[in-house]
Amino acid sequence: MPFDRIEKTLAAEIAALDKTGSAKRCETVIAKVIAAAAGKGPRYLLDGEGDKRFLRMNANGYLGMSLNTEVMEAEKVAVRAFGTGPGAVRFISGTWTPHVALEDRLARFHSRQAAMIFSSAYATVMGTLVPLITPETVVISDALNHNSIINALRLSRPGDKRIYAHLALDELEAHLGETAGKFRRAIIVTDGIFSMRGDHAPLDAIVKIARAHDAGFAENVVVVADDSHGVGAFGATGRGTEEYTGAEPVDVLVATLGKAFGVNGGYVAASRTAIDYLRETSPFYIYSNPITAGEAAAATRAVDTLDSPRGAALLEHLRALTAKFESGLTELGFETIPGEHPVVPLMVRDTQRTTALVAHLRKNGILATGLNFPVVPQGDEEIRFQISADHTETDIDEALAVLAAFKIQEKV
Repeated sequence: MPFDRIEKTLAAEIAALDKTGSAKRCETVIAKVIAAAAGKGPRYLLDGEGDKRFLRMNANGYLGMSLNTEVMEAEKVAVRAFGTGPGAVRFISGTWTPHVALEDRLARFHSRQAAMIFSSAYATVMGTLVPLITPETVVISDALNHNSIINALRLSRPGDKRIYAHLALDELEAHLGETAGKFRRAIIVTDGIFSMRGDHAPLDAIVKIARAHDAGFAENVVVVADDSHGVGAFGATGRGTEEYTGAEPVDVLVATLGKAFGVNGGYVAASRTAIDYLRETSPFYIYSNPITAGEAAAATRAVDTLDSPRGAALLEHLRALTAKFESGLTELGFETIPGEHPVVPLMVRDTQRTTALVAHLRKNGILATGLNFPVVPQGDEEIRFQISADHTETDIDEALAVLAAFKIQEKV
């Protein structure tokens, strides 16, 4: 069999992942959603776990939009009108009115001239950065940027790539000074919210630095921010890290429909010229089907909901629960990274203890994600909790009680 020798190599690599504890293929399968009731948020049944109910604290659905009845109804109506799939890439015949309506709504939401949607946020990052990076471009990137940014830089092959230590703006500015006049274009790229830690980029300061060095590059210093975890969950009205930091709008904003908006897909918002250019040059857009018309309609409804008094109430509730959980962790003697974003990391800083605590949580009906090396640097091992607006105070108390029991168990 021609494939047998390579399979031995692949099997050895899988075994190595299993040994280090970094394998990801054994996925938890959600079998059923139990609706919120009796002061508790939704509970989930897992394949192989019988009728045991789980509190989900490892999901990106910060506003609970995926279970919002109006969002679900919007998708159902659009599916009945347009079917379940677009049937083609967009430039052939895969563009439907809900796609256009969503792009217009996102542009207005972010006060940009235009927006365009992709099949995912990962595809958006790859499909936006690669066309913008030329051999005469220097890219300057935060050390803790998302994997999608790292792979986009590998694929694009810029003239130079500089990495600055996480949030070290003095290093960022030094890189700009050292490369001015040597490259036609500079691109600063950063996450808005850093998903493993829940901390944020100081976009206000980054944009000011970019503008101060802009004259040193014939084709500008361009700021690109991937705020997939920020939009919908951060800032007074959910407009993300730009809003929270009071930043001048970044040049190119990437975000997602698959987290706070509860649907699927990603998008980029920028000037009309930049968006037109990406529609002509981005292979991840040109050669991939878009999200379905139903998903686009659902996403539009989710944006409308966020941009309303109901959305303001959801954000206020989300912030209150996040503060309650952070305060509870501190009172129990756990280390965390304070912040208003609903990603709340419990810093364990030890692989064995992280694994044990995740197992304890799951045994007691709490789903949370343990992050060990090499997903995070050695010494930064953690459990990432994610608060959602469909959680309740009772849910937070339940999770804290399970964590308190682990503390007691460790002392015995």
